[in-house]
Amino acid sequence: MNRATPPEYTLRRTAFGALELDLEGQVTVGVVAVRAFPIAAPDQAISLVGPEGNELLWIDRLEEQPEANRRLIEEALSSREFMPEIRRLIGVSSFATPCTWHVETDRGECDFILRGEEGIRRLPHGMLLITDSHGIAFLVRDPAALDRHSRRLLDRFL
Repeated sequence: MNRATPPEYTLRRTAFGALELDLEGQVTVGVVAVRAFPIAAPDQAISLVGPEGNELLWIDRLEEQPEANRRLIEEALSSREFMPEIRRLIGVSSFATPCTWHVETDRGECDFILRGEEGIRRLPHGMLLITDSHGIAFLVRDPAALDRHSRRLLDRFL
């Protein structure tokens, strides 16, 4: 585990699609990229973890990595993480919980059930994390940037 200047390394995909890390001549297949702070600092503090769960390489800033490695890390992160970002609240079935929310996200429109107001968590920098009845987390990056209708609906639950 190296947290200073990262050593020379190469990432590539195997014929079966697994991520392979060549770190100073030591090759590890089945590497997983993990963000330390996926919401607050998504492009910083990334760890490449081996199949046994041990950290092989720490990356302070994704933007400082060579293009080919950065692209593979971004692909690995996006295939592992699923957190739709709410762009607009279209409607809610009730202002009492549990209720069904109809929202527009960065991945399209969807409905989910909010079990209780405890499913809405305030995060640093004004962000909100809303967890549905199935445990799927939806992010509201900037509630103040939502349209007026969306802010009114959201305010009823905050």
